[in-house]
Amino acid sequence: MEKLTRFTINDLAKVTNHRSGEIKFGEKMIVIPAGADIVNFLKESEAKYVLLGIPEDIGVRANYGRPGAASAWQSAIKSIANIQHNRFSKGSQIIVLGHINVAQEMRDVENLDFNDIDDRSKLSQLVEKIDKEVSHIIFTIIKAGKTPIIIGGGHNNAYGNIKGAALAKGKPVNAVNFDAHSDFRILEGRHSGNGFSYAYEEGFLKKYFIFGLHENYTSKSVLDIIKKLEDRVRYNTYDSVNIRKEKDFNREMITALDFIKNDAFGIEIDLDAIPNIASSAMTISGFSVEELRQFVSFFGEHKNAAYLHICEGAPDLDNAPNNNLIGKLIGYLVTDFIKANIEKD
Repeated sequence: MEKLTRFTINDLAKVTNHRSGEIKFGEKMIVIPAGADIVNFLKESEAKYVLLGIPEDIGVRANYGRPGAASAWQSAIKSIANIQHNRFSKGSQIIVLGHINVAQEMRDVENLDFNDIDDRSKLSQLVEKIDKEVSHIIFTIIKAGKTPIIIGGGHNNAYGNIKGAALAKGKPVNAVNFDAHSDFRILEGRHSGNGFSYAYEEGFLKKYFIFGLHENYTSKSVLDIIKKLEDRVRYNTYDSVNIRKEKDFNREMITALDFIKNDAFGIEIDLDAIPNIASSAMTISGFSVEELRQFVSFFGEHKNAAYLHICEGAPDLDNAPNNNLIGKLIGYLVTDFIKANIEKD
């Protein structure tokens, strides 16, 4: 884990706004001391959840998306550190591991053009490099008996999450993805649009449910691929649930859970499914924040929920004067997951 930059007690102090008479998460969350062995510390800690940041948007760039997702980790950790520690949720349940240091890789892509075939190949190679780091760290966290909460970054990191979880469990895992897009594109070199298809092809992903596909932005070729794999890959569309009302949101969550619940599964959240959230592929139509929070809580409650991944939010693309709302949303999702999951050992 040479690319891991550990979060320190000083880092926590910098992002925590102390106030008399209040206790914030930042005063209670756990960091791993500089000299401590990570694996042993994780195994021995009573805290169940491990926060990991992946501040990159290389996979997004490789998929013709707008960069900006690299900024989500910093925004999120500031918001999480200032959540109130109380009877409803406790900061002491969380170990802040740190972030994967991709600073050099981010510098390497600054002048690359995804329209150039050679540059696109370089972008994909950098994504593969990050894949290895992500999968190794996720493997280590889960093998130590903890539950990772990963804050991206692009959705390319779903591959590393799934691979790391599968290797830790010793068998393929399932995934449910709250997303306007399938991210099941063809195997054309790694990027944020094919993390699940690569994980499936390589045998790490067993069953996959896409929740809330947007019909206008899903290609015929992807739909054809999914149809051939319907025993293992299924979906519903946002349009069928919230526009035509052919399907019920709560009933669909049960259907999706029934499909994946018999094995360990990852909960994947792409923030571009929510209207007007700054992201690589913003939408003006989609599920509400409340529906997303209900989704995270519902799936988090199951004992086989192996990890939570929140990605594609891009605070740097938010033109609002106070652009910490994405960090605040991520904070809500993190605590929703923990509140639902904490008793489900």
